[in-house]
Amino acid sequence: MNLKYRSPMFAGLALATSLVSSLAANTTDPEHNWPQWRGPTGNGVALHGNPPTEWSEEKNIKWKIAIPGAGHATPIIWGDRIFVLTAIPAESPATKSNAPAEPAPRNRGGRGGEPAPAVEQSFAVMCLDRKTGEVIWQQTPRSAVPHEGHHQTNTYASGSPTTDGERVYAFFSSHGLFCYDMEGTLIWQKDFGDMRTRNGFGEGVSPTLAGNRLIVVWDTEEESWIAAFDKKTGAEIWKKERDERTGWSTPYIPEHAGRKQVVVNGTTAVRSYDLESGELIWQCSGQTANAIPTVVADDEFVYAMSGFRGNAAFAIKLDSTGDVTATDKIQWTLNRGTPYVPSPLLYDGQLYFLQGNDGMLTSVDSKTGRPHYQQERLQNIRGVYASPVGAADRVYLAGREGTTLVLAKGPELKILATNELDDPIDASPVVVGNELFLRTHTHLYCIAE
Repeated sequence: MNLKYRSPMFAGLALATSLVSSLAANTTDPEHNWPQWRGPTGNGVALHGNPPTEWSEEKNIKWKIAIPGAGHATPIIWGDRIFVLTAIPAESPATKSNAPAEPAPRNRGGRGGEPAPAVEQSFAVMCLDRKTGEVIWQQTPRSAVPHEGHHQTNTYASGSPTTDGERVYAFFSSHGLFCYDMEGTLIWQKDFGDMRTRNGFGEGVSPTLAGNRLIVVWDTEEESWIAAFDKKTGAEIWKKERDERTGWSTPYIPEHAGRKQVVVNGTTAVRSYDLESGELIWQCSGQTANAIPTVVADDEFVYAMSGFRGNAAFAIKLDSTGDVTATDKIQWTLNRGTPYVPSPLLYDGQLYFLQGNDGMLTSVDSKTGRPHYQQERLQNIRGVYASPVGAADRVYLAGREGTTLVLAKGPELKILATNELDDPIDASPVVVGNELFLRTHTHLYCIAE
């Protein structure tokens, strides 16, 4: 065959082959998926995403599906599959008609925990078809009456799953850690007993994958620890005690000088552990109580912040060792406008974060801490639990009342679009390819042009 000439049929065949190869690569490449709750980098950025800027209940909704029960767990995506966690109460409309539970009140937040429920909860792992939203499989690894209640704005399924494209890991804290294959077959499970949380606020930590290790944090009012488990078998590799009370911060895995670290925010201290051995590498005190936001990191610094009854933000050098509190290993600090529940977004050298759980946004230069803008009030956004997400030089910020703002990335606050849905949002946005996924209190939306 003369390779200098390709017929239209040959060219079309080559293009189709190329597209198939590209799609196949995308289904196995974490960068083209959303394998954990803060995305492929852990910093909240979709590296290859370009979702719509505008949508409504009548515009750019590819599909919308009711999710039974209740859960604030952010969905994860691998290839053409979406994984969602939820808790379905017994003898409710959810179990009888597959309708979602009643939504929680639309507000900025709440105070105090609720009493333990009297009804059984079914803890469910759902696998949905990304193209249609249809349920591929649904497993219920545990049904039980919870031993304690939760904060009125929390749920019994607030920690997100994680995946490596071969297995899915679902952590329901007191109700178990479960490993499934992609077809819904249970591979292994672990039960750590009952977690006692501060004021009965409830649970909500996500596990983190790194290499062959699955990292789990168990911060409680009793004995707190962090552990690494073999992702294939569930066997414990290492376990370390933590001087912490109840916490809700998911571990982050940066790498520096060829050494992978496990960094966890905490009220007593931000700590870094060696991924291989669990050895404590460094720690830094100075966060507020209830240090919830997950840290983010680049190749030089970890950025840790918290904002309950105070404000604290630290840029900590990744080459630190020992206790670096109040040392020159702290590049900069900030004591204004830091978040309580939402985690920060690190996007092209710019940190975006909210004040408390409010619609007041700050953006700073990540290397210097110098504000681009600080505590700017966002129109149409009051309460926020969801963490901001970056894609295609835009920032997506979902509020608790169902409004999502789309901002232009950059040193000036510029709102590109204000988008309204009919239901509150507490789970963080997810971006894969040209699609945006929003989990509300009752539904999962796929938004695409």
